[in-house]
Amino acid sequence: MKSPNLSIPEQVRRNFVALVSLVIAVSSLSYTSWRHEQTEENHNSRTAAFEALLKLGELQQLVFHRHYDQELDKGNPRTGWAYVLTIQDLSSLLPPPATESASELVETWGDHWQGLGSNQTSADAIIGAIDNTRNNTLVLLRSLK
Repeated sequence: MKSPNLSIPEQVRRNFVALVSLVIAVSSLSYTSWRHEQTEENHNSRTAAFEALLKLGELQQLVFHRHYDQELDKGNPRTGWAYVLTIQDLSSLLPPPATESASELVETWGDHWQGLGSNQTSADAIIGAIDNTRNNTLVLLRSLK
């Protein structure tokens, strides 16, 4: 039996449910892909931010040991450089202002690490940069959904 030639509007009318189902399926797939990408980006930012916060705490502890307790073994500047550079690397995965504050921390550490143990201004500058980086990282964490 030969099927009659149907016009395009007639074919659309007959297959309307199938076409609507196709549109819904494609849009659902698109949304799911977009949402998964957003979730993954937030997960990566969250992980990097938590790691940066841990390293910031360790760096602050090192500064306290070096400056206030005069403990050279627990306040080794080379270890401080390792913390600062790790914080900068982790913060490079984060959006501004966390990235900028980590760069400022590296600069501040480079300018003031030699004054730790003898110069309160140096200790205050480094602790201020640590606090600024910590605050910007916490603001970022609160903004993630």
